[in-house]
Amino acid sequence: MASNVIYHKLDELPDVLPLFPLRAALLLPRGEMPLNIFEPRYLAMVEDSIRSHRLIGLIQPTPEASDDEERPALVRVGCAGRLTAFAETGDGRYLVTLTGVARFELAEELTAATPYRQARVAFEEFALDLAPGEGQDDVDREALLKTLKDYLAANDLEADWDGIRRAPNEALVNALAMMSPFGAREKQALLEAPDLKSRAEILVAVTEMELARARGDASSSLQ
Repeated sequence: MASNVIYHKLDELPDVLPLFPLRAALLLPRGEMPLNIFEPRYLAMVEDSIRSHRLIGLIQPTPEASDDEERPALVRVGCAGRLTAFAETGDGRYLVTLTGVARFELAEELTAATPYRQARVAFEEFALDLAPGEGQDDVDREALLKTLKDYLAANDLEADWDGIRRAPNEALVNALAMMSPFGAREKQALLEAPDLKSRAEILVAVTEMELARARGDASSSLQ
């Protein structure tokens, strides 16, 4: 979903973001994430964001944090997303879409009066996130597609290969990373990859390990 606002420079981004902690969730620049918002604190966060810069920081709790914690510790790196779609459901929920803008480093969590968490963030480490297509010519597309075919075949899944072949490398890598069924640690590794080439290599390596593990499980179950 296209955004009406394109960010060209880091100083166009706010240095304080509302935070939406969500385990095993991955948002990447120019990627799209649909969300079903129903908790009162996050309903307030969406409303406040719409009234201001419309940016929300999606970030994971640390792997050690319990899902039952009210304020779990957070990982170092998240991704700012712009609210590019918003709909009311009639039963108190919001259906929204976040479109990734740039990754950020969590600099300092603030003491806020809002029911949701807020933090001072730094984008400097990820300035190239604002450049569409940065590094996509370095991606080994052939290796990526081969691994994707192997994964689909092993799981008896279909794909829109015409759409995949038309997709530029950045969109392909980031969409596959965001849709991948991997856990929180793998998703964080994909988020923190220094460039698109590294993200594609991590995605291929993690997928190949998953395929090898599945083949091993299948072999042992037959013995």
